[in-house]
This record gives sequence, structure tokens and C-alpha cells, in this order.
Amino acid sequence: MFNSVLGIDVSKRKLDVALLMNEQVCYQIFDNTPSGYKGLLKWLTQQRAGCVHVCLEATGMYGESVAEFMHLAGHTVSVVNPARIKAFAESQLVRNKTDRTDARVIAHFCLAQLPTSWSPPDPAMRELRTLVRQLDDLAAIRQQERNRLKSGVSLPSALSTLRRHIAFLDREIKAGELRIKNHVARHPELTRLVALLMSIPGIGHKSACKLIAEIQNMDLFDNPRQLAAYAGVTPRQYVSGSSIHRKARMSKKGNALLRSALFFPAMVAKRCNPVLRPFADRLSHAGKPPLSVTGAVMRKLLHIVFAVWKSGLPFDPAFSTHSTVSA
Repeated sequence: MFNSVLGIDVSKRKLDVALLMNEQVCYQIFDNTPSGYKGLLKWLTQQRAGCVHVCLEATGMYGESVAEFMHLAGHTVSVVNPARIKAFAESQLVRNKTDRTDARVIAHFCLAQLPTSWSPPDPAMRELRTLVRQLDDLAAIRQQERNRLKSGVSLPSALSTLRRHIAFLDREIKAGELRIKNHVARHPELTRLVALLMSIPGIGHKSACKLIAEIQNMDLFDNPRQLAAYAGVTPRQYVSGSSIHRKARMSKKGNALLRSALFFPAMVAKRCNPVLRPFADRLSHAGKPPLSVTGAVMRKLLHIVFAVWKSGLPFDPAFSTHSTVSA
């Protein structure tokens, strides 16, 4: 049992913290820097907080450093989906939204829900995520330049610059892909996971690396529904009374990069996966729009990824048909 709970609202430059202890709330602001983290520890000591349960939202790179620092300092850390915090705030009828209020809401959420503890990702996993995201950034820049090339640019010097930049990006992307392959080859666990996911029809080497990079630690998820919610591919119902009944849509509240990494594998799986192809066909014959079908396939594909990763066994159509698609 913890003596106190610390909610941290993370931004690029600062940390707004709310310390719940003995039914009282104390607020403070620290720089989002190593010296700021040391100041936070000193402040907790001054408050005689003891071992605290630290909670913050999964906001990407801005919160990773403080989460790891507090974990190494001996405190329990939970990193939770922002959608859960938002839902909790709405249930508590919180009307104001400031950094200070958000920190307090996060602390109260932690006290009420006792979220699972977080551990820093394995260094090899973290490096893979960095390499994958860097490659995605390069590909996005290249696509922007290609679009400019097709936009009707006629000035010869501008065309020459665009073509040189695209050629440079082509080389960097090939080098990035090679770095990822070499990195995976150097780490047996990554090699094992990539091979497992590639056993699923629809997932190639690049997609497998993206999925692993964004999921990081499957032990954080107790069931495939939690993983689907983390990715934001769960259906969102909107029903009120007897008169309002809107179509269910993908929630899109979660890890957008993981969700993006599922799109093209799902498109391929609709054609070649022995489990997901008939599933997609049934939805299409039932009149579901193509995007809705793709979204459903993304969710079911992630269920299969969960089963394969957790079991450590390659994809088995017979097993998946009964246990995953029906989930």
C-alpha cells in the first residue's frame, strides 16, 4: 500500500505534479529535464512522501525520461492511455482543463484505479522504435517532396532541387531499412518476435518491426481487447435512448503509430489471410463500407498478433479461427 500518489501532467518543457497524501493535495512545477527530476525527488523527500505511486499519461517521448527516472529511483510508475484519464475526468464531472487540474485528475485516477506498474522498455526495443520512427519520418518527407514534384513545379532549378532531395531521401531510407534489419539480426529476441509475426499472412518484415516497436511489451496487456483499445481500433458505440443510434466507428483513441502500422497489413490480410479473408467477405456481403471492413480486420489482426506473441507459437489458422476471430 502506498503512502501517497503522484500525478504528473507532462509537457515538452515542464512537469505539473499533484501529490495526494493524507487526503491533501500539494502542487508543484518542475522542468522536464534531469535537473528538474532531481528537484522533484528532493521535493518529495521534503514532503515526507515516502514511496509514491507515480502516474502519467502515455504521451510519447516527453514523458519517457521522467518515468524511467522515477522508476530507477525506486518508485512505482504507471503509464496509462490518455483516453482512460479523459474518461475518468468526465465521470468526475471535471469542467476545467489546466495543467494543474490535469495533474490532480491523474493523481485521483491512480488512487481510484490502481493501474498496473510500468517498467522501462528493453534497450533493444527502444532502439528499434527509434529506428522505425525515423524511417517513417523519412518516408513522410519523401512523399511530401514527391507531391511537390507532381504539383506543377516548372522552374528548372526548383525541379532539380526536388529531384536531388528525393534521391537523397531514397538513399537514406534504404540505409535506414538496412539498419533495422541489422539491429533485429543482432538481438535474438527481436529476431524471434519478427519471425513470429511474419508467420501471420499479411505481415511482412517491415510491418512486423513497426508493430513490435510500438507495442514494446506485451506483458502490459492482459487480453487482446486491451491491446486493441491501446491502438484505438475498438468500435465506439453512440446510443442514447430510443431515438439516437449512430453507426459504430473506430475510436481512434490510442497509439496512432500502432494503428497506422496495422492498415496496410490489414489490406493484404483481406486478400490472403485464411482467417481474415472470409471474415472480411462476410462483413462486405453484410453491406459494411470498405473502410469499416478494413477497420474490423485491423482489430482482428491485432487480436491474432496478441495470440501469437503471447503463446510464442507461429500462426495457426485452425486455432485462430476458433479463438481469435470469434473474440
